[in-house]
Amino acid sequence: MKCVEIPINILLADDDLDDRGLFAKALAELPIKTNLTMVHDGEQLMNYFSSSLNHTTDVLFLDLSMPGKTGVECLVEMKEQEKTKDIPVIMFSIFYQRDINYEQSLIKGLSNIGAYHYIRKTKDFEHFKKSICDAIMMVTNKNKAEKKIDQQ
Repeated sequence: MKCVEIPINILLADDDLDDRGLFAKALAELPIKTNLTMVHDGEQLMNYFSSSLNHTTDVLFLDLSMPGKTGVECLVEMKEQEKTKDIPVIMFSIFYQRDINYEQSLIKGLSNIGAYHYIRKTKDFEHFKKSICDAIMMVTNKNKAEKKIDQQ
């Protein structure tokens, strides 16, 4: 697995303590300098963004299924706010492929709302770690391309 060593501010919103731990473990094993901040539900996520502190988030990993305010509700709210609308959001879920059409429809719907990418949670740790790395690299490459355009 090859990842560029760059500092990146990652925000994780997930209600499952085990999943947060697994994400942190996967991230720690990647050759990437990161600052990881975790919140445990949608309400805490939106409060994090609306607080008076100036938070820098390079990418948000957002659990689709959380009690209270869901990942989808948070995504919609974020994309409507000037402060958060440009943050790349990687949606992820434990949904298993019941039907390829169902999952493709879900991914398309999330993309239409503003999600940057979708990752399916898996029990295969190495696959999960690679999915996180790939998503970070997609965001990093997009940011580099945008900075290059801005500089021209």
